[in-house]
Amino acid sequence: MSGLDNIPVSVEPTEVSARAWGNSLPILHEVRHGLKRLAESGERTLIDLNAMPFGPGDEERLFELLGTGEVEATIDALGPTRVWETAVPGVWLIDHCNLEGQRLALHIEVATVPDILCTQPQDVRDAISKLDARIEACADDSTPTSLQS
Repeated sequence: MSGLDNIPVSVEPTEVSARAWGNSLPILHEVRHGLKRLAESGERTLIDLNAMPFGPGDEERLFELLGTGEVEATIDALGPTRVWETAVPGVWLIDHCNLEGQRLALHIEVATVPDILCTQPQDVRDAISKLDARIEACADDSTPTSLQS
């Protein structure tokens, strides 16, 4: 037996304080409330993460807690926008950047489908005449042509 065996060792449980989670925990609570509203009334929730005072590691911790789902989309309009579903159904992350790749906005959207992925009503109305023009072009010319926008 060595002298180390005579040293008393005690293990004390430690509590993880809310501060260790930074703003991740309050945001997760807001997401939960948003999911409840979505389930009960269909109401969407948008959380502006740029407005949150994140400390070092808060954003990464939040993304890790939400996980990654099965759907991802990239939109190219005035710069790239990345939209991805989290591992929590109905919870989406939307990262808007400018042409230089600098972040302009970062949102969590609680919805069945994020608004940015939905066709706008005016675009649907404009689509009718656009499709009519394509149909007319096909009827006027029997040879296949490229019908790009």
